[in-house]
Amino acid sequence: MAIFISESEVQELFPMEKAFDCVEASLVEQHRGRAVNRPRQRIFLPHVSLHYMAAALPGENWLGMKIYTIARSGWRFLVLLYDSESGDLLAVVEADQLGRIRTGAASGVATQYMARTEARRVGIIGAGRQARTQLAAVAQVRQLTGVRVYSRDETRRRTFADEMSRQLRLEVEPAPTAETAVRFGDIVITATNAREPVLFGAWLPEGVHINAIGANMSNRREVDGETLARASVIAVDSLEQAKQEAGDLIQGLPFIRGGWDAVVELHEIVGRSHPARQSEAEITLFKSSGIALWDVAAAGYIYRQAVQQGKGRELEIWKQSEG
Repeated sequence: MAIFISESEVQELFPMEKAFDCVEASLVEQHRGRAVNRPRQRIFLPHVSLHYMAAALPGENWLGMKIYTIARSGWRFLVLLYDSESGDLLAVVEADQLGRIRTGAASGVATQYMARTEARRVGIIGAGRQARTQLAAVAQVRQLTGVRVYSRDETRRRTFADEMSRQLRLEVEPAPTAETAVRFGDIVITATNAREPVLFGAWLPEGVHINAIGANMSNRREVDGETLARASVIAVDSLEQAKQEAGDLIQGLPFIRGGWDAVVELHEIVGRSHPARQSEAEITLFKSSGIALWDVAAAGYIYRQAVQQGKGRELEIWKQSEG
């Protein structure tokens, strides 16, 4: 019997430390060639857009798809999780919380492997919901001593600073400018909906690690060409998907030494087949677009927890028998 798992149940069943483990494990499977990931596809209509992406983790018997719509009235996210042997639908999972948590966890994994061990300070551009899970994930993998956050809206950045200070028991302060936040950080996060760069390479201190997660359309970008030129290692979640929608890299390609051939996938770093950095002075960048593999790994974990804890609501799904 398939079950429906609500947003509130996802939030209850999927803490950040477990999300980190799910994403890291999925990257290990990807590196071993035991995972399937398909890039996001999009349909644009005058008043709404449909987005869908699929993946499989055969070792876990999971197969699934995230599908969502964007309209003026809001965003609606679902993950459909199937048994990869029987084809049975296991769960329909509301996936707004799931998406934000798994995106944060992926940046946590990138930070764990790519940032300097002694990185302790974070600069953030953006103060929305994605920025919150980004900071929560980074705080899982580094002993942070301070955070500076910039948003164009002064009220939003002050609210973010107050809320995250209480949540993480950490000094989070609003920054007067994006440059101030960036120059403060050993780790820099961009989590915006910007169309033009908000992060400039001239601001970057030596040795910084960047998680750029906001722009996943070819016509949007958060980082400028100098940032790409200064980065010694540029990692993405999926090279195939990045070539379609990572506007930072598509528009900034002339600045990347070696072009697309120099861009690596995060699983290569997690699997130790490519070095994360070769010196403490190097600048590293993780450009996240968000891949279906993480959604399926997350939904699978949530489903198992829901079954064990008696969560979710049963769904009557008609199944046609052979013949």
